[in-house]
Amino acid sequence: MSAVIAQRQDLSSQPGPDGGIEVLARLPGQEQLLTPAALAFLADLHRRFEPARQARLAARRERQARFDAGELPDFRADTAPLRNGAWRVAPLPAALLDRRVEITGPVDPKMVINALNSGAKVFMADFEDSTSPTWNNLLTGQRALKKAVAGTLDWMAPDGAKHYTLKPFEQQAVLMVRPRGWHLDEKHLRVDGAPISASLFDLGVFAFHNAVALAAKDRGPYFYLPKLQSMEEAQLWNEVIDRVEQALGLSPGQIKVTVLIETLPAVFEMDEILHALRTRIAGLNCGRWDYVFSYIKTFRAHRDKVLPERGQVTMLQPFLRAYSELLIQTCHKRGAHAMGGMAAQIPISGDEAANEAALAKVRADKLREVTAGHDGTWVAHPALIPLAMRIFDERMPGPHQQHVSRDDVLVIRDDLIKPSLGTITRAGFEGNVEVCVRYLAAWLDGNGCVPIHWLMEDAATAEIARTQLWQWLHSPGLHLDDGTPVDYALLERALIGLPSKLAERMKLPGGDRLGEAIAMLDQLTHADTLEEFLTLPAYQRID
Repeated sequence: MSAVIAQRQDLSSQPGPDGGIEVLARLPGQEQLLTPAALAFLADLHRRFEPARQARLAARRERQARFDAGELPDFRADTAPLRNGAWRVAPLPAALLDRRVEITGPVDPKMVINALNSGAKVFMADFEDSTSPTWNNLLTGQRALKKAVAGTLDWMAPDGAKHYTLKPFEQQAVLMVRPRGWHLDEKHLRVDGAPISASLFDLGVFAFHNAVALAAKDRGPYFYLPKLQSMEEAQLWNEVIDRVEQALGLSPGQIKVTVLIETLPAVFEMDEILHALRTRIAGLNCGRWDYVFSYIKTFRAHRDKVLPERGQVTMLQPFLRAYSELLIQTCHKRGAHAMGGMAAQIPISGDEAANEAALAKVRADKLREVTAGHDGTWVAHPALIPLAMRIFDERMPGPHQQHVSRDDVLVIRDDLIKPSLGTITRAGFEGNVEVCVRYLAAWLDGNGCVPIHWLMEDAATAEIARTQLWQWLHSPGLHLDDGTPVDYALLERALIGLPSKLAERMKLPGGDRLGEAIAMLDQLTHADTLEEFLTLPAYQRID
């Protein structure tokens, strides 16, 4: 421990070249998290890696411009020898051998306690798609996770009716943390006049305070890495984590990661991503909702790649099945876990038939995953854990099924980019409008995980709704299945009708930002260019 303290002190003594560190927001007690040593640690990461991050973001823009001009994503010719090689990733730690059911959610104290106590094998504490990144949310989340690692986290219901505490450590889910993606800044912390990467802030603060304690318990630290698009972005993460380990006195390879394959470009570089992180990667995950969002965004200018309404774009569609099966084959060839996707359903109270229908969808989805060869799956609600666990227990008696090689899978480029067939119904169009507006209103109000029509919506599902609306409205000649033209008049009618339709919900959190959300969606859908991420302009509107 003395070596770690010495290294932290050494970091804190390093002067900034052009100014220094500015914290642009203030909350009571934040100095306990953002100590001088922690800030120096973050500044070191920023100064070392910000130029490379900007280069990677520029490469994303350049590649998207090529896609807009007609180029199609494909497997890379320059890395073919790597894909054909016989290498494997480093062995998995004991704590990550069995991940059959994972639960995900935001980082507020109540959620952290319930998720760690839930009976799931892993809890992914999410600073990304299910957290609105207000300064208060971020610091509250980091404080909660620090206390959880120390075993001291508790939470009292506001009415005092219930006191939440953690189960003993050995009964808790394994903690993993998902920082925000490379594309996001953390505006509240500036280093030498520039905002720090949100990725570096989230991972850096958590690692600084918890990495040594977790390593002592053989629990990592472990992270989920989101929204990667290339092997170079994975390599950047590897270099960042190498530096984190060095600065905090951890053994090389102590930090383990799982990468979400949730962008279309990344599915063509799964071998390469595994290789770039081969000393520390534990698996890849089918981030299905963000993947559909990325498909729409990648092909925003391709009129032959327009998808039908969201409800028809299921994992049974050929292009999504190909993505899932190729991920399994690739991971198992390399000795990594192939994690399945999210079940977003939440229990439906008061309607037994509807609830059973929803659970039947979850049952079928999890059965598909375990039969295909996935080593685990995600759920959004604790009530789904027993169902998912039972299905994986019955079909996967061992801790994983990396022995399922899926040599029968032969996926070519066209399998991964062929759009699904289907229609756009009036209910589907209006549902996209409602989901996007309601989620955005809640997000602006500080809530990043919102139950809507018995589905747990997060930024990924809201992004599907938004990008579908933009693409449909910018694809001349589209009609609803009843013959109605898909045009701005249809959008205007849906937007005008929302306030009265949601009158009761205006009284709920986020209701006072409904008008702002409607105006934002109207502006975003009218824009000539599709906004890369909904959260980029929305972030400027939160504290």
